[in-house]
Amino acid sequence: MITVISFPFSDALHTAIAFEIRRKVFVEEQHVSREEEYDSHEEESVHYLVYVDSIPVGTARWRKTENGIKLERFAVLKESRNTGAGSAVLKKVLEDVVPLKREIYLNAQITAINFYLKEGFVTEGDEFIEANIRHYKMKLPSGKK
Repeated sequence: MITVISFPFSDALHTAIAFEIRRKVFVEEQHVSREEEYDSHEEESVHYLVYVDSIPVGTARWRKTENGIKLERFAVLKESRNTGAGSAVLKKVLEDVVPLKREIYLNAQITAINFYLKEGFVTEGDEFIEANIRHYKMKLPSGKK
């Protein structure tokens, strides 16, 4: 069974679990520096955890920016990928942000492009490097919201 919860940064227990997942995926697996991974936007973001059979396996966050709603820090532990956990957390995030009626966008790693395309996002602009990883900006077209 897959369950997704949202929580504020001030929820220390859930934040610690989310940060541990992000550490494993981004810092250890993808070699992103801790300084880049944990940033000044943590407190203003809404955070999520996705559980498979009561075990936390993924996380995400979103925040308001001057350009709309930016989805960030989507991470699923390696052993739990392709279980539906990533889709479940993305669907919950979209459920929460679509009613805000603002542009919804994200910076997707090259390896995640197809995942977001399947969920209705489209690429925009040229490829760029962020945290030494190739990315594309992607947005959710108005009609998909």
